[in-house]
Amino acid sequence: MATTTSTPASGTSARVRVQRFGTFLSNMIMPNIPALIAWGLLTALFIDVGWLPNADLATMVGPTIHYLLPILIAATGGRMVHGDRGAVVGAFAVMGAIAGSDLLVANFNADALADWVAAGNAEADFSALGQVHMFIGAMILGPLAAYVMKRLDALWDGKVRAGFEMLVNMFSAGIVAFVMAIVGFWVVAPVVNEIMEVLGNAVETLVDNNLLPLTSLLIEPAKVFFLNNAINHGVLTPLGLTEAAESGKSVLFLLEANPGPGLGLLLAYSVFGRGVAKATAPGAAIIHFLGGIHEIYFPYVLMKPKLILAMIAGGMTGVAVNVAFDVGLRAPAAPGSIFAVYAQTARGSYLGVTLAVIASAAVTFAVAAVLLKLDKSDDEGDLAAATAQMEANKGKKSSVASSLTGGAAAGGTATATREIRNIVFACDAGMGSSAMGASVLRKKIQDSGHPEVTVVNKAIANLQDDVDLVVTHQDLTDRARQQSPSAIHVSVDNFMASPRYDEIVTMVDENNTRT
Repeated sequence: MATTTSTPASGTSARVRVQRFGTFLSNMIMPNIPALIAWGLLTALFIDVGWLPNADLATMVGPTIHYLLPILIAATGGRMVHGDRGAVVGAFAVMGAIAGSDLLVANFNADALADWVAAGNAEADFSALGQVHMFIGAMILGPLAAYVMKRLDALWDGKVRAGFEMLVNMFSAGIVAFVMAIVGFWVVAPVVNEIMEVLGNAVETLVDNNLLPLTSLLIEPAKVFFLNNAINHGVLTPLGLTEAAESGKSVLFLLEANPGPGLGLLLAYSVFGRGVAKATAPGAAIIHFLGGIHEIYFPYVLMKPKLILAMIAGGMTGVAVNVAFDVGLRAPAAPGSIFAVYAQTARGSYLGVTLAVIASAAVTFAVAAVLLKLDKSDDEGDLAAATAQMEANKGKKSSVASSLTGGAAAGGTATATREIRNIVFACDAGMGSSAMGASVLRKKIQDSGHPEVTVVNKAIANLQDDVDLVVTHQDLTDRARQQSPSAIHVSVDNFMASPRYDEIVTMVDENNTRT
């Protein structure tokens, strides 16, 4: 089997940099999704338009979104950079941004109210500007404060006199937290308030002019190239949470999470596809629609890139229906399962959300069906084209990618000769698609009689250079190689039904029994 262990290229493509940035944002948001779901349940049940209105319990809604959620995100970002010390200074730093934003909003409202009354209007009719929730501020200050702490710790590492380590550690962290909170108050808060105003106005303009469906022109292609996290977690989630806090729902949560377009694509493959793609599409459709693992349909688009037109058409249809019915979710739907979508659907939005899913799936199915019927190439040719495109995006050849399509690698092939004891499946978030792939290969490894081999799944950002073999989707292999340059890297185009798994088992058989 051909493998690749080459070192990373000296330059990093813009696509890889955007992927890495999006993954970093995702890694701050994803661990806190349970808290977002809990907040969504609070709003669904206890606010005045909820299912079980309760004014006393509803008092938790405001503090949770304004303080707790940004602090959790900042702490997670800080921990990613510098462990528990980073988490503490990051969490405290974002309090400065929260307080600074509140002061700015209060001053603005006071001046606006004075002008309103001076113009002869009734004070009771004045509409005050709402709070700006510091999600973007948390994603800035959490990692930034932790990075400052990390660099300072490195300055005096090993230079503190014995007996004074705790004193230095405690006071240095406290001082950094204090200083970064001031930075948050005076610098980050005004910047984030301006950013949120610009983004909010942009979304409002799109909605007012019925242009929100055009966002699918960006979101749908970004998804299949693993670039969606920067858009979703950097823009849509903060804006959506702010809108949901004010009105109880936001359509922005549905721009990326709608499972309809992916379902339509996989159903089209199930009916009009050929070969392996047709055989695996029904199972992939179940996993995508019910399990919420959208990554599973990405290879089907990459094999025939023109199908991105079907995804865009379906995505735009879904957004248009959602806007027409004025629907939204209370909080992000993660994973993007139909169950998660319905769990977060706001009261009165179920019909519109259901119609949007059905309509987007139907349009995607129709467009994809036409494209597949008109397509005359065979599956192998399509996979080869997808691999060639991937290599062009990477800017380098990959012997593993060549082996996927049956081609020879440039300069010959390299065969692993060392014993393989730990295998890692890596994807953007370390859940979803990588967990499924790890489960499939783990069973194959166990059935082949190799209990000494462990198979786990991780986020690419958490990879270390201490593993024997790393399996990734072909669009993510370059990033994984940078994290684990000495490992054997295997690229796949389908986590659930790749022939590479049998080849990995053969490699383990040969290497682990070699005398």
